[in-house]
Amino acid sequence: MPEIFPVIDLTPWFEGGGDERAEVAKQVDEALRTSGILLVTGHRVPSELRDRTRAVAREFFRLPADVKGRSSIAFGGRGWIAPRFAEAEGYEGTASMAPDLKESFSFGADRVTGDDAVDARWFRPNTWPAEVPGMRPVVTEYIERMHALSDELMSLCAVALGLGADFFASYLDHPTYGFNFNRYPPVDPTRPPAPGQFNVAPHTDFGTITVLDREPGPGGLQVYTSEDTWVDAPYVPEALTVNIGDLLARWTGDRWHATRHRVLPPQASAPQDDLISLVYFYETNHNALIESMEPPIGRTSFPSVLSHEYLRSRLASIAPKAKH
Repeated sequence: MPEIFPVIDLTPWFEGGGDERAEVAKQVDEALRTSGILLVTGHRVPSELRDRTRAVAREFFRLPADVKGRSSIAFGGRGWIAPRFAEAEGYEGTASMAPDLKESFSFGADRVTGDDAVDARWFRPNTWPAEVPGMRPVVTEYIERMHALSDELMSLCAVALGLGADFFASYLDHPTYGFNFNRYPPVDPTRPPAPGQFNVAPHTDFGTITVLDREPGPGGLQVYTSEDTWVDAPYVPEALTVNIGDLLARWTGDRWHATRHRVLPPQASAPQDDLISLVYFYETNHNALIESMEPPIGRTSFPSVLSHEYLRSRLASIAPKAKH
């Protein structure tokens, strides 16, 4: 397995002493300085919960389109996003690309702040389709697990940067986040992908860390390397895939990299593949001020940004454009 995709066991972080925790932190720093992506085992997210969450996702996606349409949303909302709906922007917004082939169901943070304007944008109620009554309890449990793991990973990141384990805590006591079921459908002979069309177009994530539970398949995740090549990300059944987003890259002054990645379209070599990914996008408190860390941690000084303003601008850059 290429070293650009290290598999890091978190067990010593959870159960070990100072030296063991420091060694895990060292491995994380090395991975995020070189590739921006790693696989973690020993994460304490039960496999049966992952299986149950994927099962309710499949139950929803199997519904007829008109039934799923009752949960349909505009871009950036909470609910179902139909296949080929969202326009994908080229990396850095330089080129318009064909719509992603995936279909999704989106959730987000819903613990209100009491500020109506803030809550309407960042802490809206989630959509729970009546046709899948088991969705709410399972997804709620999964999100709670992902939130706890992400907080732990941010503590680990702080130690990896030579900071106290609680450095990020005050930025994360009422965070925004997103959670998606992404379905990557099988080959459709009646609607082949357009040239250059993907299940998920090349992009970097926007927030702090992303925790991905995925299924194997030839139409899967690829990562852009420092050698300017696309390579398949390895699959380890018990592992979760973790990468950082642009906000954390800015925060660390580009010590760590937000890695460009994509999901290939359906492949002729596996025409029946029908894959489900569970994707948790962690961010910060909506009003967190993100300032680049100074040397020797940081290497580049970015202008300070408020988390919600930065995320809003990035989301606007990939929103579907009106057709004229």
